[in-house]
Amino acid sequence: MRLLTHLRHVDLAVPDYHKQLDFYAGVWGLTKVAEDSGIAFLAAEGSPEQYVVRLREADEKRLDLVSYGAASPADVDTLAERLLAGGVRLITRPGKVDTPGGGYGFRFFDVDGRTIEVSADVAVRRHRKIEEKESIPVKLSHVVLNSPDLNRTREWYERHLGFRLSDTLSSPHMGEVMHFMRISSQHHSMAIARGPHTSLHHVSFEMRGIDEYLRGSGRVMRAGFRKIWGPGRHMAGDNTFTYFLDPHGNTVEYTTELEVLDEDTWHPHVYDFSRPEVTDQWGTANPMNELVAKESFNDPDRGCFVAPPV
Repeated sequence: MRLLTHLRHVDLAVPDYHKQLDFYAGVWGLTKVAEDSGIAFLAAEGSPEQYVVRLREADEKRLDLVSYGAASPADVDTLAERLLAGGVRLITRPGKVDTPGGGYGFRFFDVDGRTIEVSADVAVRRHRKIEEKESIPVKLSHVVLNSPDLNRTREWYERHLGFRLSDTLSSPHMGEVMHFMRISSQHHSMAIARGPHTSLHHVSFEMRGIDEYLRGSGRVMRAGFRKIWGPGRHMAGDNTFTYFLDPHGNTVEYTTELEVLDEDTWHPHVYDFSRPEVTDQWGTANPMNELVAKESFNDPDRGCFVAPPV
């Protein structure tokens, strides 16, 4: 039984808090909805989530947590019991969530030591329809995580959290390098990338459409932020992509038109990413190569608890 419903927010810790906040609340197009002593909560104008990014001032850069929604407090309790029975280490037990919107939830470590949160009954934020040519994020689309043991991480998320495999990227020389994982008919809410260490690969934000996606990409480029890869269109997920580095070297993506699957009939593909049309159907992006790939390996995330294999 699948208990997760959607991705809520991604929380980042950074040394230069003000520079990071200026980026996300400025050129990237999020809205600061709350701030308190070195912590800021940023919403996407088209999303009912209270916030999609939380920034925290810290001595060391890290991924603080990834948060998912559940349909009800009963489902939160059921998941917590299931995780405990499976030997997963809980950080907190289910209870009141003390962040904007409140709710009922708990936190735990995944197999790579990341902090994961699941919550329900979070108050809906007053949001609005994004207008034509308005090139700001509609919502948080997905998160991609680097893991040194790709299939162990995939199997953990399948067994404990009910994720299902949508597609895989592979190549004759490197083998499997990415699994796209879903918790709904959306092609992926999370992907797991093979990397040299545990870290954040990228965070992706959904735009209104192709025009708004390109306008937003152009705005960030004109503002002088480093574009890693794009604009283009992936084959797995059929979504557009432009990847940038935020001021602390985290990769962030503008995307749109992510594929919606018929889960009853879908069978995962294995795509050979050494073929140019797999990484970019349009052929408009700069070629994917080792230098591009290494940018998204990110810094080792020493904030992660080293969890035992489960």
